[in-house]
Amino acid sequence: MRPWLLGLIACLGLGSCSATGALAALTATPAVAASRDLAYATGPCHGLDLYRPRGSGPHPVVVFFYGGSWDSGARRDYRFVGQALAAQGYLTVIPDYRLYPEVRYPAFLQDGAMAVKWARDHAAQYGGDPGKLFLMGHSAGAYNAAMLTYDKRLLRAVGLDPAKDIMGLVGLAGPYDFLPLQSGTLKTIFGPEAQRPATQPINYVDGDEPPALFMHGWNDKVVEAPNATRMAARIKQKGGRVETVFFDRLSHPLIVASLAWPLRFLAPTMKTASSFIDREAAS
Repeated sequence: MRPWLLGLIACLGLGSCSATGALAALTATPAVAASRDLAYATGPCHGLDLYRPRGSGPHPVVVFFYGGSWDSGARRDYRFVGQALAAQGYLTVIPDYRLYPEVRYPAFLQDGAMAVKWARDHAAQYGGDPGKLFLMGHSAGAYNAAMLTYDKRLLRAVGLDPAKDIMGLVGLAGPYDFLPLQSGTLKTIFGPEAQRPATQPINYVDGDEPPALFMHGWNDKVVEAPNATRMAARIKQKGGRVETVFFDRLSHPLIVASLAWPLRFLAPTMKTASSFIDREAAS
């Protein structure tokens, strides 16, 4: 393996933002056009970047939420995800959302709902198909996407119904059932202990949701893989549709990094996600 690639993987394993910038530069492609700094609501944290495939649409639409423990992260660090998904033929939206300490639960989810509403309302303007809308996320972003899918109150507050308006959910290394909380910061973000069960995606599953795909690395030391197995078991118990895929050697940051073409040898993360999206969009 080339030394520069080994160095990039090492930096990504440490969660380096400079590494994500390098990955974005490496994965830039003329097959993708970007529209940056679009506003889905007022305020400095309510911007989004949009990545458009070349060619005539309408294209399936993917709204991707990044992670960062709900207290860090920025859409600019995930250009490589937007480029990678758009290169697969998806109109990709990556929004920012407010973070702790500015806000606590559920404000970042309300931001996410507004971003999804914007994506559905504006998809056709950018060559997307608003009737083929998917939610996707990594880590805390996978949690956000899951809550928007399973806690129906969130999207209904902006005039959407996840059972009708969302075609599928793709979660990468997501925390879906992570009580009891250990971190003092997370305890503050998610509020008093008596209210915390209401913050968990697993407690909203009723079987009337769009199909889900959960991918996780067994080498994840940040969010344990049983989050995905427990969530999938609950969905199946309720009669819903779900797929789970686990990768032996992927750590928490590398599962999202492996979406980019230079790192796809690590695991077929993109192939698995695109197969799911294409199948559900065709249905």
